[in-house]
Amino acid sequence: MDAATLMRTMGTKAKAAAAELAFAPSEAKAAALTAAARHIRAAEADILVANAEDLGFAREKGLSPAMTDRLILNAARVAAIADSLDAIAAQQDPVGQVIAEWDQPTGLHIRRVRTPLGVVGVIYESRPNVTADAGALCLKAGNAVILRGGSESLHSASALHACLVAGLREAGLPEDAIQLVPTRDREMVAELLRATDFVDVIVPRGGKSLVGLVQREARVPVFAHLEGICHVYVDAEADPVMAERIVLNAKTRRTGICGAAECLLIDRAYLARHGDHLIRALLTEGVEVRASADLAIPGTVPATEEDFGKEFLDLIIAATVVDGVDGAIAHIRRFGSQHTEAIVTADDAAADRFFTRLDSAILLRNASTQFADGGEFGMGAEIGISTGKMHARGPVGAEQLTSFKYLVTADGAVRQ
Repeated sequence: MDAATLMRTMGTKAKAAAAELAFAPSEAKAAALTAAARHIRAAEADILVANAEDLGFAREKGLSPAMTDRLILNAARVAAIADSLDAIAAQQDPVGQVIAEWDQPTGLHIRRVRTPLGVVGVIYESRPNVTADAGALCLKAGNAVILRGGSESLHSASALHACLVAGLREAGLPEDAIQLVPTRDREMVAELLRATDFVDVIVPRGGKSLVGLVQREARVPVFAHLEGICHVYVDAEADPVMAERIVLNAKTRRTGICGAAECLLIDRAYLARHGDHLIRALLTEGVEVRASADLAIPGTVPATEEDFGKEFLDLIIAATVVDGVDGAIAHIRRFGSQHTEAIVTADDAAADRFFTRLDSAILLRNASTQFADGGEFGMGAEIGISTGKMHARGPVGAEQLTSFKYLVTADGAVRQ
């Protein structure tokens, strides 16, 4: 089947499934997710075999270490995928929630209530867990979803998708509610981006090149998820022990995720008071520090202009000195991607200024940027971190995958 025909077939099925899901009982959706989680746990061995096949393909393809890390599954990661489905199942169903309610003098009683978006298309790279997270969140919000994973994760995604379909079947919900594009054909990406007759919104999840392609080519509305150029600013009033713990975690916990810190900003006054211990701690952990001249010590690499505003997704960080919180704000405005920024400080005024004058999707005080994650925000999981400003922003969970409609009731009201 050619890509255009496959897209029409999948799109038609998705629209039909979305029409059913729009009024599916909350209990049925929760039952489908808990059943899918159970199937994932039972199929752990098969999922890991499929993942090993994907890793072999990735090695032949020359996938980068960061992308390979995103692809790898192990027992703990499979368990975490199943746990996230259980967490989403336990959440309150957003569909039908009353957002606002009021009466008009004309006798109208008006309610604004959450309603599903319809059909969501998700295009992603490497991470097999996105298959489960995106499928589960779309289902929870009453949406059908068409998943187009990366070519390197096809077998892992297929194994996880089979568990999701088994859950839908057990709960009596349409199996076409969660569909996975069954081919590596890149033309399917183009077809999905053009599928205005079937798809209501596209969510890209991947690197800058993928997101850029989607934004350039899509005719369907897009939830933008740009690269994560995340900053940690260590203020003059930061506790040095806390600062070191946060900086190391933000950079080294997992380097291949979008919430990993890519740039360290140190207040000049902090440097004068506490020295270069943050740089030395990073070097000790094996991080390549691309440092400005005032942070250069043995073991660092001289930073270039290109190192600032770059998403390394590796054990590499750019570092420079700034003059106070305003210097940090100016640097972030120039080089950031409006994803996630953190300030480490005991100074309430500095934190307030940082929060007020920056407009990134997520701003943190005294916490690692690695908390930029829907699961850590209590959403169970996320379909991505939206850095745009239309509709959804920050972690996109089930609630963000809804729109709204107005329900108006009266007692024979007529307009004068």
